[in-house]
Amino acid sequence: MTVRLQRYLAQAGIASRRKCEDLIAAGLVAVNGRVVTRPGTTVGPSDQVTYRGKIVEAEFGNGTRSLPRCLLFNKPVGVLTTRRDPGGRKTVYGFIPQLDEGRLIYVGRLDRDTEGVLLFTTDGELAHRLTHPRWGVDRVYRVEVSGEFDMDRIAAESERGLELDDGVTGPYRLRTLVSGQPAPADHLTIELELSEGRKREVRRMVAVCGGRVEQLVRTRYAFLTLAGLAAGEWRWLDRSEVEKLLALVGLGRGGSDNRMVEQNGS
Repeated sequence: MTVRLQRYLAQAGIASRRKCEDLIAAGLVAVNGRVVTRPGTTVGPSDQVTYRGKIVEAEFGNGTRSLPRCLLFNKPVGVLTTRRDPGGRKTVYGFIPQLDEGRLIYVGRLDRDTEGVLLFTTDGELAHRLTHPRWGVDRVYRVEVSGEFDMDRIAAESERGLELDDGVTGPYRLRTLVSGQPAPADHLTIELELSEGRKREVRRMVAVCGGRVEQLVRTRYAFLTLAGLAAGEWRWLDRSEVEKLLALVGLGRGGSDNRMVEQNGS
């Protein structure tokens, strides 16, 4: 059996499948000692794949799959979703553990001023499917909105999508939340449930409808919520949660990796 090189690298935890295509094009990957720059190249069990000179190992689709490691993080405001920042600003990787083997890939970027659920995994293929619109994985956001926000418009467009500068969004669900706290007349809190993750999509949806985002929190990704995690804290997903994620995107195969345990961190 053969697989595409970018998928092999992603399954090995190098990066997301899309990012792996860029790494291949940049000449950082070799197959059997020869640099490959075409992402569509296929590899089989007898091929040796290296990334930056180090051997990369991943399993082929032989009916078994070791479970990836997955981590849930409550991202605080003011933290960048990137591995490193040239300006020295805080990044999410300064909060989570470093692995002896493999690397943790974030699933669905949150911008600097957005907080909440951020998922990481060592499996690039899982990361790819959890973010790709084809698989329809839900993300839920709580949004505090101010200004002359046209609630009627955003509600009316929920089934067919809202027109943005890069095209129409997918369908979404919307509801108004009651906080129980007094709020200015031009403030309200809404909840948006989407199954796609365009850049700054929620902020742009609010802006198109005349509002300003005062606070934006991702409260759920798939079935995962912030329960028990303060800002800046993380925990490993347990086996049942990982298996549920894999099944959700068509990767539900058994494995024998017992390294995942529930624990909190800060």
